[in-house]
Amino acid sequence: MKNNKYVIRTMHREEVSIAINWAAEEGWNPGINDAECYYRADPNGFLIGLLDDEPIATISVVKYGESFGFLGFYIVHPNYRGKGYGLKIWEVGINYLKGCNIGLDGVVEQQENYKKYGFQLAYRNIRFEGLGGGSSAIQSNIVDLSSLPFETIERYSRPFFPERRDRFLKSWLNQNDCNTLGVVQNDCLVGYGVIRKALSGYKIGPLFANTPELANDLFLALKQGVEASQSIYLDVPEVNQKALKLAQRYNMQSVFETARMYSIKAPDLPLDRFYGVTSFEVG
Repeated sequence: MKNNKYVIRTMHREEVSIAINWAAEEGWNPGINDAECYYRADPNGFLIGLLDDEPIATISVVKYGESFGFLGFYIVHPNYRGKGYGLKIWEVGINYLKGCNIGLDGVVEQQENYKKYGFQLAYRNIRFEGLGGGSSAIQSNIVDLSSLPFETIERYSRPFFPERRDRFLKSWLNQNDCNTLGVVQNDCLVGYGVIRKALSGYKIGPLFANTPELANDLFLALKQGVEASQSIYLDVPEVNQKALKLAQRYNMQSVFETARMYSIKAPDLPLDRFYGVTSFEVG
């Protein structure tokens, strides 16, 4: 007999796949190796809600350092929505990140709900879809990122995120079914990008570059590694007009958008060098 006992606890590693699968059902198209990378970011930051031992709700509240956290995978199974289970797991998650500035990429229709809890809109992220392939020559200064010391990559990455996240970055760069490329000028890393296999097609993220021209070169090199029949996706901060122009230059179409919001204030990040967001789930 069911007694409607609702328990919220930290996920086991294998349970992260539940959140990934539910995200896929919501049309978010996660990467096929995302679960392992996300879990390494913060093994304590993934919560599951169980009703009589049945998973019915998930949320991720990944903590980076002592001052910043990122909220994602806030999903209640469709059969249990509107019954208060989502609010309860939300409250536990927010409490885990107490004292932190919290970021999230929420679906636009939930933006007003997030505002009720103090989140403020920073900007929109727009997902663009296009096709792989291409035949232009790859620039000679583009290198396999694995040929560079991790410290070089981490140092370049540091301004793009509010806190260091070495464990996540190492896992992200070394996941299966992905290609990582950097561009080097005068022995300095001046941009890099990652393209990974998703449930549908391939996703580019991040794509960081010091200039629009370098971003264009990296984008073309990443794109060429995918068959022309395959879809590719790029998540672009709308505030970077040069990033929007990059997507439009290659006839990519807008297919989805999120509201990037923060609980305290938007961090001071170099958005003019953001050409592709790493992940809507963990920032």
